[in-house]
Parts: sequence; structure tokens; C-alpha cells
Amino acid sequence: MMRSLFSAVSGLKSHQTRMDVIGNNIANVNTNGFKSSRATFADMLSQTQSGASAPTGNLGGTNPKQIGLGVSVASTDLLFTDSSAQSTGKNTDLALSGNGLFVVKTSSGTYYTRDGNFSFDALGNYVMHGNGGFVQGWMADANGTLSTASTPEAITIPSGKAMDAKATSNITYSGNLNSSVPTIVSMKDQNGNAVTTPTAVDGTTIHSLTLTLSDGTTQIITAKNRDVKYTPATATAPGHSVPMTTIANVYDSLGNLHKVLLNFEKASSTATPPNTYDTWQVSLGTTEIKEADGSVTTLAMTPVTLKFDYSGKFVSGSGSPTITLTNGAGSTSAGSATPLSSMTATVNLSRLTQYSGSNTEKADADGNAAGTLKEVSVDASGIITGTYTNGVKRNEAQVAIAQFNNASGLTKLGGNFYQESNNSGVANVKTASDLGVTITPSALEMSNVDIANEFSDMIVTQRGFQSNSKIITVDDEMLETVIGMKR
Repeated sequence: MMRSLFSAVSGLKSHQTRMDVIGNNIANVNTNGFKSSRATFADMLSQTQSGASAPTGNLGGTNPKQIGLGVSVASTDLLFTDSSAQSTGKNTDLALSGNGLFVVKTSSGTYYTRDGNFSFDALGNYVMHGNGGFVQGWMADANGTLSTASTPEAITIPSGKAMDAKATSNITYSGNLNSSVPTIVSMKDQNGNAVTTPTAVDGTTIHSLTLTLSDGTTQIITAKNRDVKYTPATATAPGHSVPMTTIANVYDSLGNLHKVLLNFEKASSTATPPNTYDTWQVSLGTTEIKEADGSVTTLAMTPVTLKFDYSGKFVSGSGSPTITLTNGAGSTSAGSATPLSSMTATVNLSRLTQYSGSNTEKADADGNAAGTLKEVSVDASGIITGTYTNGVKRNEAQVAIAQFNNASGLTKLGGNFYQESNNSGVANVKTASDLGVTITPSALEMSNVDIANEFSDMIVTQRGFQSNSKIITVDDEMLETVIGMKR
């Protein structure tokens, strides 16, 4: 029987397999995260009719005489190249680029996928839409701190998740104190008498002060507006600047907001290079806050002095004073006083600078009122951030990413799932940033099937199939001729 007949049959089978691969690629041209495959061929064992001979002194060498016995499918390779991300507008969808896969767990085991079509179910589980597989990652603690050292678990963020109220413990000031702020040249009281000693408008002895400043302007301070900028404890004197008032939002353990006023007043202007300094005095802008329920919260803080060098840097001073808030110091009704409750908050002033320009000092305090989860968002590293109704943003979880030494060696299971194989390597599960991959939120990765290439491969495969079928036709005619020789 002719060897070419069987070679052609193997060619038909191999090209049919290649067409099957092409057909599957085209069928999945719109499958999220789909990775195309290709079929490669290898020749089969050849029949040797005579071996090669070595050259001698009188005769040259000869090559072996071999006849091939056909073709076989050498491999079907998974092409794990990135595809483009298509925006969906759905904030729980994720598109992955780079060498990595999402980790999904079901009742039958752990699987891996490039399909980031995720959503939250009725219980707040972050799941793969369509099959309910739990997306794996790391949950943040109650303070929003993430630790990725543990084994990933199912991500669960219930709708309407509550955030407890947290008392303020630290108030940090940053920004700049203007070294060129105008200072007070002279002061006169309401009667036109010169005032030369540190004086505050108390509404009793001093009803108003007219200040003449070093830039030529004047400013009148009255008992009516002193609550905004001054208290009886605030010292104002020639050579000092007009105090600048800032507001720090301080929360107590019940989530009640207290607006604490701090005054910054330049106390001297003696900075001359290289070894002299400017000083600023910091004190409370008010010692009482009247609450909505009629009670009074008293504030106490020892005034502090800050020192800045000629380069504008904080040098020394009481950089971390403590503010004490005591609620209930006032009486809500005759003979009945609100029980006392107090709290303290540390103020960090060491981050302030003193350069010529604008005053940009501002307070950033921790603590918050109670709130309810309003929405979530995901960033490029897979961190899921929750935004609460109290305005606080807090880390909720981080999506885990798996990386394989040979992602093309993974086993396809259907449903956009992959599984480890003997040649894929073991999953290295870390964060997206650790593995150098990027997550695009509100998007899905498209299929990496290239239609133009698939159609080109289809034409080549079709011609190969036709050519092999022609070999069978010719072999049949040749065999018919042989049989006819007997007649």
C-alpha cells in the first residue's frame, strides 16, 4: 500500500485539528479575558531505506535515504498575551494586564481567571458574575489597615456596613506661617489712650482696640468680633502680629463634632542670619463651646511657643501640646448639671514651616462621626476603598493576584477558569503591585483573538486540507491503474 496515502490521511487529521482550534478561537472572539490558542505541526517518524555513509579516501559520503510517514499535531499552545481593556462603567468590574490571574474559589476548589466580571451578591460577597465563585483577597481590619501576609480569603463587604464613631486623639498641623506677616506698631483703646502692654479685648475694661500695623493699615478689634479672633487669654502687644485663627474638627467618642479654634501669633521678628530665630505663640481661640443640647464644653491647653530658624524650619518648642475637652461644665437647668466627661487630643505642630508668603496652616485630625458605607471603588493595585456617609474613606479589602512561571501551561476548565497543571508551576499569590501587574477598574479585558490572523490561518489550513485530499485522490487513481493491469 502506498505510504503517501497514509501520510495524506495524517495531513487531513492534523489540518482538521488546526481548523478546530481556529474555530474555537473565532467562537470566543467576544469572551471576556479569553486567551487564543494555536496548533503547531511536527513531522512523524521517517522510514529509513539506507543509512548515511562516511566519505573515504576513494569515495565521497552519502546521505541517508528516508521517506516521511506523515504529520502530527505537535502542540496546541495557549497564547497568554494581553488584550485591550473595554470600559464598562461598572465599578466592580476589573481588567488585568500583565502576567497574572484573579483567584476564585468555589465549593470544588481554587481556580484562576482573567475574566474580571465581578459583583457583590445579596450577602456582600465579592463574586464572579455568572457562576458565583468567591473572589479571593485580603480583608482590612477595623482601622482600614491591610495585611497581605496571610492566606487570601473571600472578600465580603456588606451593603450598609456601619463605621463606629471614633474619638479624635491626634491633630496634626501642616502648612506655612507667613514670616512677613504685618506686626502691631501701636494700639489705642476705645478712649484713644495708648496701650503698650499685652492686652485683650474683654468687653469690660477694654471694649475695643485700634491697631496700627507695620504695613500702614489699621484694624479695629471690638468686643463684638473678639469671639472670632480673640479671647481674654490672647495676648496682643506691639511687635506681635494679629493672631490668625484656625479650626480643627475634633470628635468625641459619641461622634459629636467640636470645632476647636487655635490662634497663631508671631511674637518676635528678630531673625538675622545665621543664629537667631523667629518665635510664634499658639493658644486656644476659645475656651468654651456651647453645644446643641445646651451643655457647655470647656477647652484647656497651655499656650506654647514655637521657634523657627532663618531657613524657615521648625527648630524647637512645645511641638505637641495637649488639648483637653470637658463636656458638661455648664448647667442645662436650675439645680441640674450634665455629668462631666473629658477627652484629650495631642496637637502636632512640628510640621509647620515659616517662609515669606501666604499663611497656609491647616489642621488634619483623626476621629470621625458614625457613618454607613455609601459606595466602593477599586484602584490599580486592587485595593477596594469604601466611602462612608460621614465623609471618611477607608480601605476595605485588596484583591489577590496569582502568577505562574508558565501561564501557558495552565489547564482550561471552561467557564473562563484555569487550573494548575504539572507544567504551569505553583501559583505565587501576592498583590498586583508586588507582581508588577496592573488592574484597570470599571473595565473588562477583551478576548485576544485577532480575527484577521484567524481568517488568514483558516485559508492556509483549508489549502493544506485540500492538498492532502488531492494526494488521496491521486493515490486512489494510481491504485486503480495497478489493479487494471491484471485485466
